[in-house]
Amino acid sequence: MTARPAIQGQADVAAPVVSRFAPSPTGRLHLGHAASAIRAHDLARLAGGQFLLRIEDIDGTRSRPEHVEAILADLHWLGLEWDGPVTFQSARLDRYAAALEKLKARGLVYPCFCTRAEIAAASLHAPHGAEPTYPGTCRALTTSDLSRPHCWRLDMARAAEEAGPLDWHDEAAGRVEADPLAAGDVILARKDAPASYHLAVTIDDAAQGVTDVVRGLDLFRATDVHRLLQALLGLPTPRYHHHPLLVGPDGVRLAKRHGSPTLEAMRQAGRDGPALANSLRAGGPPLELTPLNTR
Repeated sequence: MTARPAIQGQADVAAPVVSRFAPSPTGRLHLGHAASAIRAHDLARLAGGQFLLRIEDIDGTRSRPEHVEAILADLHWLGLEWDGPVTFQSARLDRYAAALEKLKARGLVYPCFCTRAEIAAASLHAPHGAEPTYPGTCRALTTSDLSRPHCWRLDMARAAEEAGPLDWHDEAAGRVEADPLAAGDVILARKDAPASYHLAVTIDDAAQGVTDVVRGLDLFRATDVHRLLQALLGLPTPRYHHHPLLVGPDGVRLAKRHGSPTLEAMRQAGRDGPALANSLRAGGPPLELTPLNTR
C-alpha cells in the first residue's frame, strides 16, 4: 500500500488496513449506501486487510430490528462479506459515557436545555437549508437543573484552544487543516440518545482499530470535529477517503427520499447483486433501475 504523509496521532501507515461500513438501521439501504460499502470493502480486500460491519443503532426512536436484517441481506446480495462479528453501538454505551465523563471533568462540555425551535429562532441568519449553528445560549449558565431534559455540548472554543492546531489526511484532498470552530458547539450526548454521531463514531473507530474511513463528501467537514475529539481523548487518527455522492441525471443526490430504489426492492425484484456492485465499481449507478417500486 502506498505510504501517506504522517499526521499527528495518525494510524501507522504500515499497519494492516482496517475499514468499516457503519449504517444506521433507521431505514432501508439505497444505492448511495451500496457505493460506500463497496469502496470500504474493496479498499480492505485489495490491501489484504479487514472489512468490519458496525450497526449504529443508538437512535432508539428510529432504529428497527427489521432494518438490521435487511442490511445484512443487502450486503450478502451485493457479494460483500465482513470480517468478525457484527458490532452494535447499543452494546457500547459504557464507552461513550466514559469518554463524556472525561470531557466533563476537564470542563470541556456543558448541559444545553434549548429546544430546536429556540435554536432556529436564534439563528435567523443561517444560510437557507443549512443546519443552524448553535449560538451558545447555555454556555454561560452558572447553575443547571439536570432533572430537566438536556443534551451535552462541546465548548468548541475552549476545546480547540486546548488541542491546538490540528490536521488530517484525505485520499483526494491531501493534508487538511482542521477547522472545528466552524461547526459551533456540537452535541456529544443527545437528549434522547446517550451519544451523538460525532462522539460515538470517534470512539468506535479507535476501539475497533479502524485505519481507513471511507464515507461520502457530505461528512468531509465533520472530520474536523472528529479530529478534535481524537486529540482531546488521546485517540489515533485514521486516514480518510471521502468520495463523491451518487447523483441521478438531474444532479440530485440518489437517496430514498429522492425516489432512488432501495436495495431491498431491487433484491426482491430479482436483480443481480454482484452485477450491480460491479456496475457501481465501474462508475455507475445503473440508472435503468430507478423506476423500481421503492416501498
